[in-house]
Amino acid sequence: MKYASVIVDVPAKQTDRAFDYKIPEEWQELLIPGMRVIVPFGPRKVQGFVIETKDQSDWNRLKPIAEIVDLTPCLTPELLELGQWLTEKTLCFKISAFQAMLPAAMKAKYEKGLRLLTDDLKNLTEILQPYFQKNDQVKLTDIEQTVPLRIIQKEIEKSYLEVIYNVKQKTNKKTVKVIKRNQSILQLTELFKQFPANARKQLDIINYFISNQINEIPLHDLLIEANSSYASVKALIKKEIFVEEIKEVYRDPYQDRDFKKTNALLLNNEQQQAIAPILDSIRETFHDVFLLYGVTGSGKTEIYLQSIEEVIRKGKEAIVLVPEISLTPQMVNRFKGRFGAKVAVLHSGLSSGEKYDEWRKIQRKEVQVVVGARSAIFAPFENLGMIIIDEEHESSYKQEENPRYHARDVAIYRAQIHKCPVVLGSATPTLESFARSKKDVYKLLSLKERVNKRSMPRVDIIDMREELRSGNRTMFSNVLIEKLTERLEKGEQSVLLLNKRGYSSFVMCRDCGFVIQCPHCDISLTYHRHGQQLKCHYCGHEEQMPNVCPECQSEHIRFFGTGTQRVEEELVKVLPQSRIIRMDVDTTGMKGSHEKLLTKFGQKEADILLGTQMIAKGLDFPDVTLVGVLTADTMLNLPDFRASEKTFQLLTQVSGRAGRHELPGEVIIQTYAPEHYSIQLASHYDYDLFFEREMQLRKNHAYPPYYYLALLTVSHPEITKVVSVTEKIVQFLRWNVENETKILGPVACPIPRIKDRYRYQCMVKYKREKNLNETLRKIMEHFQPEINSEDLTIAIDLSPNTMM
Repeated sequence: MKYASVIVDVPAKQTDRAFDYKIPEEWQELLIPGMRVIVPFGPRKVQGFVIETKDQSDWNRLKPIAEIVDLTPCLTPELLELGQWLTEKTLCFKISAFQAMLPAAMKAKYEKGLRLLTDDLKNLTEILQPYFQKNDQVKLTDIEQTVPLRIIQKEIEKSYLEVIYNVKQKTNKKTVKVIKRNQSILQLTELFKQFPANARKQLDIINYFISNQINEIPLHDLLIEANSSYASVKALIKKEIFVEEIKEVYRDPYQDRDFKKTNALLLNNEQQQAIAPILDSIRETFHDVFLLYGVTGSGKTEIYLQSIEEVIRKGKEAIVLVPEISLTPQMVNRFKGRFGAKVAVLHSGLSSGEKYDEWRKIQRKEVQVVVGARSAIFAPFENLGMIIIDEEHESSYKQEENPRYHARDVAIYRAQIHKCPVVLGSATPTLESFARSKKDVYKLLSLKERVNKRSMPRVDIIDMREELRSGNRTMFSNVLIEKLTERLEKGEQSVLLLNKRGYSSFVMCRDCGFVIQCPHCDISLTYHRHGQQLKCHYCGHEEQMPNVCPECQSEHIRFFGTGTQRVEEELVKVLPQSRIIRMDVDTTGMKGSHEKLLTKFGQKEADILLGTQMIAKGLDFPDVTLVGVLTADTMLNLPDFRASEKTFQLLTQVSGRAGRHELPGEVIIQTYAPEHYSIQLASHYDYDLFFEREMQLRKNHAYPPYYYLALLTVSHPEITKVVSVTEKIVQFLRWNVENETKILGPVACPIPRIKDRYRYQCMVKYKREKNLNETLRKIMEHFQPEINSEDLTIAIDLSPNTMM
């Protein structure tokens, strides 16, 4: 007898271990670790992952596996091991770690049903009888609208009905009908001569196969090409001249696009020096982490492409991570143009079916390169030769829900197993990465100059307080309007960035100062001009914009803050002749809209591209010579120790969009805090000096990279409960950590209430704390009964990106 150890899809402390099941006789040779199965678990059936198969089990009276979901394992042995590592590293459940590695389409959906247990329908109460006339099973959702639940419960108690759980797979393979010839071309030619002349349509089909010398063709294409009907095809199938088959095809998001083939460019001296150690690491098969620190426009992408060529030459595979917002068509074009069909692309703009198909191309070894956002780090490659993380400073590489992993850590872990290099690229690396390169933990590779020695654009800082004093009440400085007008006259293009992070359009009464808050969260509602709606961005609560102040009935109630829509309206007033493309959440919601807008801008159908963070990276347009930043300082006011760093990064990145080709570029930064060092140093592109200043501050306040952080957030509908639990946690931590470790809190979160749940947090700052994970695990175990029964949640983040 053989047994399987299965991790079941029930994310809870009690079930966070492997359960043993019997493997039925017919599957004993078939089942291998990494496959998904469906197993009985209590009264229901759930999906699970097989982590090992064995010849004996310590348990008797084991249930057998009910179904096998995969015929080939969806998790490789390395990914199974990686799941174990993730569990320890991020303190998540094993099932959460495995689920994170698979495309959403592969997560199971559970459907409740009712099964009839009595032979005589008349035993059932009358209201239920019609539902079971044809079938002994029905979906619960089909009944519960019309039949009260208490009636169903009574029938279950009498053992006339039982509840069943069906596991539904979301994955649908896309299939097409294919028509295949059942005879050789020679036989078809003979047939054609003897065929009755009045069967005109059937003759056309036979002739199509002969003249094109083809073996098979999708039915849909055949009907168009041979100008025929399905009836004629069926007649030929009946005569056994052709056969019809169902074939699986991929949903290709890029099928209707031709990618121009590109060839490797000549590298300049700096690029050659930077790529040499990477190529050595690939050729010699040893693991190293390189920090490619190059100014915007210095040709980092070309280094990536030529390194990948070497990986492919060695018959290995490469993973390239890019931030979600810079997964622009331009980025995809560069990789598809160089490597064609060897590339799979994974990002949130694809439908779940398209993602599933791209993932299966990787699993089936049909591609050698995957380009994608964060989760592409789990691509099921088995022969990795290199991992690249572009714009490594981007905060989107950190997942904010369980498992709370950072893609960089996963990349380094996988690269150590495969003995291959990791390349982290950025013009503004995170302080942590740059500090590691200073200590030779990472190898630093620098590109100090733009390709072809182009100069960096000139940056002017405009003090908006001065503009206000001189009577300019608009959101545009006089200099910016002047420069925009100049560009319009010359037929050049401009990019305007509205830095919205940490900034929202809230509604306030000008008479009494009342701000409209969300009733379920302690945060002001955001004004959306579309439909005059007020929305909460945390819980989704919506209400209509009031005509008068709810507090003092004054009519002077209006919104403050600036949205992209409002900027566009103001721009049209000042520059009526300009053509504007706006890119924000509202205009890029539809699939493919992001791409359409950028293509229009690239074809010069607009003069100004106006947008939020999504336009700060990865864009490369030859005619963009002016970049304007409208609100440079909004992030500086956030309760986040990385606020200055994020501001510096954003300003440097967006400045890099100007003057990337022949024409020189210019940047205008509008701010109310012109003296702030992050804004001053970004205007001089002085990362090294910024690094020194910021490191000094981090050292004084005991923040990374001098200390590690762990953030514990507790939430519950009752404030007293939250406070008491957080206080107990802080007490326990103080008893169990080293003396030099700092415990801060308990304190209310910056947003103290979300979705009617109160939130408190405490922070651990430590240098060396070998038992911290064990201590945190004990905390979770201690509060487990309350997490299960009292609606308490405790979230632990071992490298928090945000303090909100």
